[in-house]
Amino acid sequence: MTTQKLIAEALGTGFLLIGVVGSGIMAETLSGGNIGLALLANAVATGAMLYVIITTLGPISGAHFNPAVTLAFALRGDHSWAAVPPYVAAQIIGGILGVWASHVMFDLTILQTSTTMHRTGGAQWFSEILATFGLLFVIFGGLRSRPEAVPALVAFYITGAYWFTASTSFANPAVTVARGFSDTFAGIYPGHILMFIVMQFIGVGLAHLILPRLFRPS
Repeated sequence: MTTQKLIAEALGTGFLLIGVVGSGIMAETLSGGNIGLALLANAVATGAMLYVIITTLGPISGAHFNPAVTLAFALRGDHSWAAVPPYVAAQIIGGILGVWASHVMFDLTILQTSTTMHRTGGAQWFSEILATFGLLFVIFGGLRSRPEAVPALVAFYITGAYWFTASTSFANPAVTVARGFSDTFAGIYPGHILMFIVMQFIGVGLAHLILPRLFRPS
C-alpha cells in the first residue's frame, strides 16, 4: 500500500463528489424547477467526471473510488484485504471533502446535512441492490472483454442508471455517506444512509456469487 494510491483514491472520490454535488447545485439553479432537466444535467456531468477520473487515475490506484468496488476486488482476490480499510477511509474522506469544495464554489454553508432529500422505502432499497450489482457487472465484464473500455462503460452505465433506477443509482457507500453532508439536490437524509449502504453490500454479495460463474476465463 502506497501513499500515492491513497491520494489517488481520495482525490478521485473527491472529484466524483464535486461532479455529483456541484452539477446538482448548478442544475437545480438553472433548470427553472424542471426536475427532469436537472436530473439529466446531473447525470451527464457525473458520467463525464467518471470517465475522466477512471482514465487518469486507474493506472495508479485501480480507480475504485467506491468501497463496494474495493470489497468486490478483495473478494475476487485481486486486492489485498489489508489495503481495504485504508482505501475505504481515503474514499470517504475524499468524498466529504469533495462535497465541501462544492459548497465553497457555490457560496453555500460548508458544514451542513441533508434535511429534505428523503430516499427510503423498498423500491429505492431494491434499486441500490440492482444498481450496485449492475456496476460490478459492467466493471468485471469490461475487464473480461475490453479492459481499455472500462472507463467509458462505467461512465455510460452510471449516466443511464441515474434514470432507470428509482434511487438514481448511488451504488457507492462513500458517495452515500458524503451526500448526506449536502442539503442540496444531490443530498440524502442522513437517517436513510444506513439502509442504502446495506443494500449496496447485498449487491456486492450477489455479484460475488454470480459474476465469477458468468465471466470465467476462457
